[in-house]
Amino acid sequence: MQVKSLGATLCVVTLALSGCASNYVEPEQYSGFLKDYSLLKEATSPSGAEVMRWIEPGVNVNQFKSVYIEPSQLYPKPQPTEKLPANTLNGITQYYDQALKTAFAKELPLADGPGPQTLVVRPAITAVSASTKSLRPYEVIPIALVAAGVSAATGIRDQDTSLSTEAVFIDSTNNKVVAEVVRKGAGADLDNSSQAMQPKDFRAVLNVWASDMAKSYQQLKTQ
Repeated sequence: MQVKSLGATLCVVTLALSGCASNYVEPEQYSGFLKDYSLLKEATSPSGAEVMRWIEPGVNVNQFKSVYIEPSQLYPKPQPTEKLPANTLNGITQYYDQALKTAFAKELPLADGPGPQTLVVRPAITAVSASTKSLRPYEVIPIALVAAGVSAATGIRDQDTSLSTEAVFIDSTNNKVVAEVVRKGAGADLDNSSQAMQPKDFRAVLNVWASDMAKSYQQLKTQ
């Protein structure tokens, strides 16, 4: 029994090491929010993070005179839990919206809705994770599953948290998609498995995402 237990522990640790090798969202984790994932390519964001991204070749972003940030969605619609209550989910999307507006306002005037020469940013939160229990889209993605498995096997109490996003950028003049991005990032660590996630646990990563999107736009303007 001890040999089997040790073998299981080593297996979990091995998975942990291999699971942390990539920070990309794997294709099996795509939510379906984007209509076409086949164009996505590995890229590096302005902050140096690994992302999956597509930008329309030759797109002229100087045509945009304003930007409209659509309210971010939770996709697919999650079922709140004690670990991930509704107020946390709502707090994450509300903060994401504000972070995007703050970041893009440095580049373009904010619009109240789509219109001519307006860039539409359509963001979604597609996964939130931190759990040692069964797989659920809004509780566990592989990076958190691995961390949870190591914790269960070795007695470590800390839990990692993780967040994923997918976003579409649309030229509202003709409703054409001009860019897409898929990425994930780490939130704040939790002390133990009974600690519920809170919106503040994800503010730092949401700020980075918003900043990267706005900086990517700025880089395209200067090309």
